[in-house]
Amino acid sequence: MSKRKVLLTALVMALAAVSVFANGASEDSGNYSVYLITMDQMDQHWVNVNKGAEAAAAELGNVDLTWLAPDTKDDAKQIECINNAVAAGADCILLAANGPEACVAALREASDAGVEIVYVDSAANFPGRRLLATDNRAGGRQVGERLIEELTSKGITSGMIGVIGVNAATESCNQREYGFRDAFEGTDFTLLETQYCQGDAAQAKDMAANFIAQGCIAVYGANEGSTVGVGNAVMEVGSDSVIGCGSDSSDMNLSLVERGALLCIMAQNPYAMGYDGVKSAVEVLQSDMAEGETLDPYYVDTGVEIITQENLPE
Repeated sequence: MSKRKVLLTALVMALAAVSVFANGASEDSGNYSVYLITMDQMDQHWVNVNKGAEAAAAELGNVDLTWLAPDTKDDAKQIECINNAVAAGADCILLAANGPEACVAALREASDAGVEIVYVDSAANFPGRRLLATDNRAGGRQVGERLIEELTSKGITSGMIGVIGVNAATESCNQREYGFRDAFEGTDFTLLETQYCQGDAAQAKDMAANFIAQGCIAVYGANEGSTVGVGNAVMEVGSDSVIGCGSDSSDMNLSLVERGALLCIMAQNPYAMGYDGVKSAVEVLQSDMAEGETLDPYYVDTGVEIITQENLPE
């Protein structure tokens, strides 16, 4: 065989391999190719979303599920995950959007390529077929109400309270903060300006320590990492000096509640997000939905529970 023919043969084989990769598992196995793209891989919350998604995929038997996520919350890295899913031939993306705007262009390209979008936990400002998420504002308000109840029982009716968020763009966590602040309207408590830790527990601990040094009587964390940081800071000074509270029922946060470093946490149901998210993806893919049409209902509230020492799961 001539050198030219060898090169042409190699080129054809390479293009064929690229084509197989681009078409993804759905063509190879006959299954639907569903990609779960979360904000990061750090939080146990996302691990539990994936566990629910895996359970639904195994139950259905017609889904090839892939979990893609950045190692940390980063818009550019999440956009890269979306682009990679499209290139790999995804039929549907289950997305927990970092923020409302950053990934819109990538989602538009995905939709133009025929990829369906279902949101879990948090949506972007781009049409999806369904949103499965916590009523975060209601959950944050319930944490605030439980904190007020505890403070009042100690005879405390005023004082400063610190708030630690993730970042200004993560709307699900922002909604928890808004709800938490709602609970204090009409009271004599002062909620300080939010500090953002990017979900990093070590940064959150330093921020909580600063709030405590300023004389705060309580500190609130809006996600798993920030709440771990709050609990660890309270552990160092003692819960008699300051009260910690926050969000997400990771093993660490449950341990901090058990030890009294956190008064309470807002527990979501991430397993249901992943499980019902995959079921919703298949429902979309098996239907003949028009552009812009959504599943009924569009929004599915996956529930919330306030965990204290009195109702810790066994």
